[in-house]
Amino acid sequence: MAAGNYSTVTEFILAGLTEKPELQLPLFLFFLGVYTVTVVGNLGMITLIGLSSHLHIPMYYFLSSLSLTDLCYSTVITPKMLVNFVTEKNTISYLECMTQLYFFIFFIISEGHMLAVMAYDRYVAICKPLLYNVTMSYQVCSWLVVEVYMMGLIGVTAHTGCMLRVVFCKAKIINHYFCDVFPLLELSCSSTYINLVVLLCLTVFNILAPILTIFGSYVSIIASILRIRSTEGRSKAFSTCSSHILAVAIFYGSAAFMYLQPSSVSSMDQSKVSSVFYTIIVPMLNPLIYSLRNKDVRVALNKIIEKRLFCISKDF
Repeated sequence: MAAGNYSTVTEFILAGLTEKPELQLPLFLFFLGVYTVTVVGNLGMITLIGLSSHLHIPMYYFLSSLSLTDLCYSTVITPKMLVNFVTEKNTISYLECMTQLYFFIFFIISEGHMLAVMAYDRYVAICKPLLYNVTMSYQVCSWLVVEVYMMGLIGVTAHTGCMLRVVFCKAKIINHYFCDVFPLLELSCSSTYINLVVLLCLTVFNILAPILTIFGSYVSIIASILRIRSTEGRSKAFSTCSSHILAVAIFYGSAAFMYLQPSSVSSMDQSKVSSVFYTIIVPMLNPLIYSLRNKDVRVALNKIIEKRLFCISKDF
């Protein structure tokens, strides 16, 4: 396209979830409540793991990293969406849009790989218990977390680098409530072939690699559990994995529902609704899953509360 035939877009308008004025306040209150629970739940989980010495083991080290990731990628999206519910014109500058896209992709890729690392941790704990302390040493756990975020950094650098070469002109209404890849590519007036190829390659890798790791880990875990003769032993072994299995199912299930719909039945409006669960509800559910279904977390929380109440009563 000739340089004189277009003017570069410097800001976008976010269409949001709905254009109906009567729904703006109820949706604002609902998502404000969800975000409050997300912040309290994830910060609470990080704080609880930090304060409870018996939770200073690899499983909970990874869980605190997962909570940090959930908190961050929810914060990248939800506050801006809340502001848009109470303003007339939902604008976002080009720089803000690229920044939001960058951090969202970084944390969402990191989340998938973090779930894979947590599955590997459960595999070592159940299938190789005698080697657990050596295999999952502090140094190894730290390197695994660094590698998770490196995967996120590599993926987001490629995605954002390709997006920065896209030229946007005239149309500037993003039919979404945040700056996501596909809604932005729909506004391009330059070729998006490279973007789509990079998107396909990185998406396949960042979905297949964690899923294969998780699947392989749980095949070995299930085989190991079935070799346990006592029902109580099987139940105890499975209980250490149940929270993680549920978190994996919710994360990848919602992502699959969003991205794997046939084009004949999928629309951007449907994608917006399904992505709400993927981007906003899942970060709220994870700390609830791990606190309600995990005995160690409940015991640690009760001890912290009892200690706090004792200190208050002592002061009086």
